[in-house]
Amino acid sequence: MVLDLGLPDEDGMQLLSRMRQRGDELPVLLLTARDAVEDRIAGLQGGADDYLVKPFDLGELVARLHALSRRAAGRSVNLIEAGSLALDPASGQAWLDGEPVDLSRRETALLASLMQAGGRCLSGEQLKDSLYGFEQEVGSNAINVHIHHLRRKLGADVIQTVRGLGYRFGRAEP
Repeated sequence: MVLDLGLPDEDGMQLLSRMRQRGDELPVLLLTARDAVEDRIAGLQGGADDYLVKPFDLGELVARLHALSRRAAGRSVNLIEAGSLALDPASGQAWLDGEPVDLSRRETALLASLMQAGGRCLSGEQLKDSLYGFEQEVGSNAINVHIHHLRRKLGADVIQTVRGLGYRFGRAEP
């Protein structure tokens, strides 16, 4: 979660505090104009996983978000490996049996979402939100098209369809 401290209805620290009190372990990056050392300390001690001061470079935000998702998945490096498939979501590079695989930006994002889900099933809506955001209108079969392309490039077993629920990463171990 990217959380601004200056929310319209309440202070972001109050929201963060409530989240942590109820046991929510979602990684949180605080994004704020509050740049005093005391504010940064309070944010991190209040449960934030990272703190970024406005104005910021978009590349730095992306790098920090990748680092948070790596740590949340228990990894210290960008590379996600499953059997003979390896993916570096930050660079957009993928390898199958050591050979590079050319993936589009959206195919890379979709594959990363599924691989990082740790075997959990993700609904089509969750995948749409991770690929396109909440505001963008997306065709009803867009996710199906991306999944079809991934299966064609990586093998039919790379993604399992779970009827009525969504999709799960399904690369079999060698």
